[in-house]
Amino acid sequence: MKGIVFTEFLEMVESKFGLQTVDTIIESADLPSQGIYTSVGTYDFNEMVSLITELGTVTKISSGDLIYAFGLYLFASLTNAHPEVIQSYNSPLALLYAIEDHIHIHVKKLYPDAELPTFKILEKTDTSLTMIYSSSRGLYRLAHGLMEKTFEHFNETASVSYELLKEDGTEVQFHIVQHG
Repeated sequence: MKGIVFTEFLEMVESKFGLQTVDTIIESADLPSQGIYTSVGTYDFNEMVSLITELGTVTKISSGDLIYAFGLYLFASLTNAHPEVIQSYNSPLALLYAIEDHIHIHVKKLYPDAELPTFKILEKTDTSLTMIYSSSRGLYRLAHGLMEKTFEHFNETASVSYELLKEDGTEVQFHIVQHG
């Protein structure tokens, strides 16, 4: 997993729960990297699982809710780091529709070894989008948070619902309906 995800996660933890919580979860997680990350490095996904698990223990918040909160947080970081990607779209649905064929291609140019989820579009209308998220990591709640922030970025609102197609969250169908 790319280091930028780790650095942004720890920044979110610090901003929401304090530096002491960051230190606590890094110490408790017993990480091979010792919690030392660079944004351009690549680290074992299991370290992220450990950090989220430890944060859940400390905060008494479910892992799913923490991952969702991280998705909400991560959107701003990604748009600040790569504003050119977002600026090419004039609506949230257009941006979400282009995840697989444009945005992930851009990400792969920047981070050739990034392991990204796939998004298969099932249906698109002027006000809705149905897609299937697939990832061996099962971080669909992160995708959910990113999707919701996409609408907020464009000053729009939407209902984002999902259905687990596989119990472990590695395949999830999202249905997004933009409101008037």
